[in-house]
Amino acid sequence: MDLLRSLPLGLYLEQPVTWLHRLDARVKIGWLITFLVTPLLAPIPWRLGIVVCLIGLTVLAFIPLRVWRQQMGWVLFFCGLVFTITAVMPDGMAVRYQSRLPTNELLFVQSPPPLPKPTELEGGNSLGRFLGRVLERSPSTSSSASPPTSPSASPSVKAELSAFDPVPNLPQKPYRFTLLQQGPVTITRESVRLGIQFGTGFFTLIYSTTLFLLTTAPEEITAALEQFFQPLRRWKVPVTEIMLTLTLSLRFIPLVLEEIQNLVRSIRTRAINWKKVGMRGAVQIGLTVIDRLLENLFLRAEQIASAMTVRGFTSPNQHRVQWQKLQMHRRDWVALGLLILVIGLRVGISFS
Repeated sequence: MDLLRSLPLGLYLEQPVTWLHRLDARVKIGWLITFLVTPLLAPIPWRLGIVVCLIGLTVLAFIPLRVWRQQMGWVLFFCGLVFTITAVMPDGMAVRYQSRLPTNELLFVQSPPPLPKPTELEGGNSLGRFLGRVLERSPSTSSSASPPTSPSASPSVKAELSAFDPVPNLPQKPYRFTLLQQGPVTITRESVRLGIQFGTGFFTLIYSTTLFLLTTAPEEITAALEQFFQPLRRWKVPVTEIMLTLTLSLRFIPLVLEEIQNLVRSIRTRAINWKKVGMRGAVQIGLTVIDRLLENLFLRAEQIASAMTVRGFTSPNQHRVQWQKLQMHRRDWVALGLLILVIGLRVGISFS
């Protein structure tokens, strides 16, 4: 079991140097934010297109197969499992909601009481009786509101009225909301849509960040973020301290994986018979391993702090460190132009 090769999460691939390595870190951060933000409220084709784009970038960058084969396999397996579970689970469209109002009250609302006649007005004065006689003698409004057509209407009039038919006779394709129904398993269009949405969301979130860390050095990430956060210095935000902490945390990830790998190998070399140990013994061994892991990590952190203190690094402002010199090249401007084009396309799709 080699965690540093089988699970390269947060690790930087130093060799071979691909064209993704040569891109500017600021441009890659912009692409990463685009991959993470544009799928929000996006249609299904856009989400699937981002997944295909990430896989295509991995293949076209000629990253070694040993690096991303197992990792992408596990991510695809996890996203496929999420899609299957979501597609099989109920979609929530057939839920019956109970009304807050009783049925009788709805009937009262739908059938309002009739208005009183002018002859039944309160007081029974002469004006009311006069209006009643006038309405009784006048022709009914229904006769004036009746349609002008009759069985003896001319064909030209019928043709003009048929032109304003709100429901034309168009050919309709058969539509099925339920795609599959076998016993207790029911798959609908809504459940499939939710499954694709969740599966592509998990894949984009996990693999885009992993690909970014795989092809970008921690020093480049720190330098790019420090340039982005320069305006925060006006409000006395410790940007340099935050970037230093981020760099140390990125450098500390391989040390954590190495310590876990060493502890797993130490347990394997002891050939523990887990059947004889039992559940209680397994829990005790697990707690001992976790305690040893934390102790080793704190020891590593103390060694790093001592090394920085010996070299005179008391504070980032007094001991300035040049992380990386960032410079835009022609390939960076091309990638930035493509990024602006993708953002404009996404905005156009959202407003269409």
